[in-house]
Amino acid sequence: MALFGNAHKVDPAAAQQEFAKLFGNGEQVHAAYQLIRDTFMFTDRRLILIDKQGITGKKTEYHSIPYKSITHFAVETAGSFDLDAELKIWVSGNPLPIQKTFTKGVDIYEVQAVLTQYVAVK
Repeated sequence: MALFGNAHKVDPAAAQQEFAKLFGNGEQVHAAYQLIRDTFMFTDRRLILIDKQGITGKKTEYHSIPYKSITHFAVETAGSFDLDAELKIWVSGNPLPIQKTFTKGVDIYEVQAVLTQYVAVK
């Protein structure tokens, strides 16, 4: 489904190993998703967005968003005709949300639970 631009779930342990040099001491990946070449991960400390750029994807931009910077979020479940679910995250200082689309196979309620665990209790 990545070819269609929709996110799919990645094993957190595999993401932890692949991106090991991005994490602070003891930081753990709770959930990870991949969107074509890009990846986003929810750790126990922050949201990490990995944006591969250019034709070859060698140039990469890493965004680290502390959970305290997330002002609010929304999930939109899949419908009868619209089979994809969406996640929108608003970050302090940015009027436009970060948007991600999920395939039918991803449990959007699980994604919401991860955000609730880290954002709603700050």
